[in-house]
Amino acid sequence: MAATPTAPSTGTGTAGAGEDLSTALSTGTADAGETARTAVDFLLDKPLKIVIALLVCFVARYLLLRLIDHVAAGIASGASRLGGRGRQHGLLESSPLLSERREQRAGTIASVLKSATTLVLGVTAVMSVLDVLGVSIAPFLASAGIAGVAIGFGAQALVKDFLSGFFMLAEDQYGVGDVVDLGDATGTVEAVGLRVTRLRDVQGTVWYVRNGEILRVGNQSQGWARAVLDVSVTYGSDVAHVQDILQDLGDALVEEEDWKELVLERPEVWGVEQMAADGIVLRLVVKTAPLQQWAVQRELRRRIKAAFDAEGIEFPYPQSTVWLRRDGERAPQRPAAPADPAAAAGSHPPPPSEADVSAETTANADPESVRRGV
Repeated sequence: MAATPTAPSTGTGTAGAGEDLSTALSTGTADAGETARTAVDFLLDKPLKIVIALLVCFVARYLLLRLIDHVAAGIASGASRLGGRGRQHGLLESSPLLSERREQRAGTIASVLKSATTLVLGVTAVMSVLDVLGVSIAPFLASAGIAGVAIGFGAQALVKDFLSGFFMLAEDQYGVGDVVDLGDATGTVEAVGLRVTRLRDVQGTVWYVRNGEILRVGNQSQGWARAVLDVSVTYGSDVAHVQDILQDLGDALVEEEDWKELVLERPEVWGVEQMAADGIVLRLVVKTAPLQQWAVQRELRRRIKAAFDAEGIEFPYPQSTVWLRRDGERAPQRPAAPADPAAAAGSHPPPPSEADVSAETTANADPESVRRGV
């Protein structure tokens, strides 16, 4: 009789224990699955995203650096010129100064672009990794903005110098070996940097000019140059004969072996440039290779002096007329002028003016601009 009620109570307890065990097992399985998913997400998902971000930045940097090297090689070889025509005369293509100029320009531009590319992609990679790890990058961006503003205010002159130097190199405004006028200093460029330009004047003084302070550049070495000679003769000289002598001297210079490579076009006598107080000024112009205008001018002056001495043509010198008058005597009368001074001087066709030469130069450089009406 005592064993009868114990049997049902034993069955009920066994069922309750089974349910508790099943619930515990299911809860443990769910927790284990969540933990496994979390582990997989941490060990595979985030590292994979980090690796992909770094790989993209690395590949982008590699491709950009290769592109920069290709552009720099083109600049160094003369195949690519940014912002200018460069030089077109064969005599200068093999010049050591020109080769040094190209190499320096290419190396400087490549160095700046590579540094900027590496910095930008490096910062981008770091920010991407922090974002994947769940780190807020807003404070870093705010700090970078504040630091940029502070540096911009504190180093305005330095930033201005570097930016001006970079664009001067990119636009090929001048380079090593060029003779330039920078306003406060004029001379031959010895070095071009991102911050300063070093040049030496004719007296041997070395000038260091900050690139940010250069407002205008006069380059006497790009493309071609012009030797301009103003020759003065006395009023008693035959102007037509003097013009013929100057033209013959210029033509003879072009035919000589030592000078024909330096003279690009036939010299021209533009005629009477000025009627000064002491004499008549005639202008002779010669288009020359860059930096050769001074040598051509000196040689022509030497030949003009010898030719004028042989022809008996006098150079003017300061003159003054003194009238002495005595009491009771009349002052000497000047001779009467001819009835038609223009007819006595003779007729000559108009020589080419500076405007004609400028228009011809523009047409040769860009024929499309003439058709467009520029």
